[in-house]
Amino acid sequence: MAYQKKNERGDREEFASRRRPSIPAGDKIDLSDIEVLKRYVTEYGKIIPARTTGVTSMQQRQIKKGVRRARNMGLMA
Repeated sequence: MAYQKKNERGDREEFASRRRPSIPAGDKIDLSDIEVLKRYVTEYGKIIPARTTGVTSMQQRQIKKGVRRARNMGLMA
């Protein structure tokens, strides 16, 4: 494993540069909005983990549910 740079607190800075702006805490994710769901999926179709995107666990479950539904309906490849 490669050397990981640590900051003053000793935390890893590995995901800090890849973190995306999260959805506001109280907002629900619209499961029918494909453009929003595509932001949380890689180009290979894998769902990006919550630790990288910065969403809460409840929002991550909504994303997972929405992506799976969109895949089954054929809206996402």
